[in-house]
Amino acid sequence: MAFNKNDIKSSYPLPVYNYRVTLGSLTIGVSEIAGLSIQYEPVTYKHGFSFVMGPKIIPGMRQPIKLTMKRGIVKQSAAFYRWLHDTYADPFKNSKQDILIDLCDESGTPIVRWKVQGAMPIKIDAPTFDANSTEVAIETIEVIAQDVRIEYSPA
Repeated sequence: MAFNKNDIKSSYPLPVYNYRVTLGSLTIGVSEIAGLSIQYEPVTYKHGFSFVMGPKIIPGMRQPIKLTMKRGIVKQSAAFYRWLHDTYADPFKNSKQDILIDLCDESGTPIVRWKVQGAMPIKIDAPTFDANSTEVAIETIEVIAQDVRIEYSPA
């Protein structure tokens, strides 16, 4: 069975390093994203005749999405801090934002999109300061969100 270039290209897994993150209307560079998971709490349901049929396991409540993003600190870029500050400075103003995470092919075209809906920042960590290190200063932000949708071949 002969394979041509397009067959191999369409069935080969995408590399994980080629992604784009959009926060609201701002495209930001992040070095790492973790926590894109959908999880339900299972519930054991026991009916009156469960001694005959046994208990049933049914899906329970959906767990909130807890996303962690890391990025290098650069001059004049306080997007994460402004978002956190605005959210908690006026809690009655809706500061929740959608986050789009696009996994792209080699030409930069989005192939898979995770749409994190209703995200709200809950924590920012400053980098570890060490006079003996030459590593890049990385800040970390944790957000909690209501939902995540996965789209394949988004338009």
